[in-house]
Amino acid sequence: MTEAVSDQVWFITGAGSGFGLALSRAVLARGGRVAAAVRSVEDPVVVALREAGQERVCFPQLDVTRPEEVRRGVDQAVAQFGGLDVVVNSAGRGSFGSLEETPDTEVRDLFEVNVFGSLNVIRAVLPILRKQHRGHLVQFSSLAGIAPAAPGLASYAATKFAVEGFAEVLSQEVAHLGIGVTIVEPGDFGTGFGGALHVTPPALPDYADSVGRAAQAFASMDPALLGHPDKAAAAIIDAVTSGSPPLRLALGDDAVDAIKTKLSNHLSEARTWEGVGRGMH
Repeated sequence: MTEAVSDQVWFITGAGSGFGLALSRAVLARGGRVAAAVRSVEDPVVVALREAGQERVCFPQLDVTRPEEVRRGVDQAVAQFGGLDVVVNSAGRGSFGSLEETPDTEVRDLFEVNVFGSLNVIRAVLPILRKQHRGHLVQFSSLAGIAPAAPGLASYAATKFAVEGFAEVLSQEVAHLGIGVTIVEPGDFGTGFGGALHVTPPALPDYADSVGRAAQAFASMDPALLGHPDKAAAAIIDAVTSGSPPLRLALGDDAVDAIKTKLSNHLSEARTWEGVGRGMH
């Protein structure tokens, strides 16, 4: 049976912008309670969310890359609301550049936020969800976590492939405890990465026709073709409260189409080379 959002407490990271902000607004609009985790309580969106939610919203201030801050934020949410129903790993950052030219520091920072930041949140909330014997984890991935759509996304895609892997296995580890997992795979949406997008322009001429062209296409993308975060938020809430939440939720026509094509091609290639791959024992 579908559980009413008004009965739920949602802990949402990255709530100051993008999908996290859209989800926070949507849950509050449906009568739910939200622990909107932000990096700064001085952010103007905090005022707007507080006005929308009143006593139904709190603002844990945290950086997901700092485990002690995450634990304090989770403790704050539980102290105010008494428990957690849905935990959303929305905080993240983007990166664009050729694999050869993207600095190691950028790749490591990307993994620190997208992968280890997500792990910090999951490890902080699992003791609570296990004790409750219920709860749902929503892990943001990306179309790039299944079918990277363009050159220049290697480092970003690597982090999203990583979260896809740990979230899928996690779902098997905690299902018997009454804890569900949904991996969200958005295509191109008008989030702007909340300004958290690092671009390494291709300097080597050999990448002009691949990464360079992709960068130009990215910069000139028609905003009208981008998905609306509010629609994504509504879809996520509907899926989580459906009574039978999916393991994976692709969002946007581009994501649905590209993922279907990727999986179809993967299956076709597996069948083509099946004879070579079998008989190894």
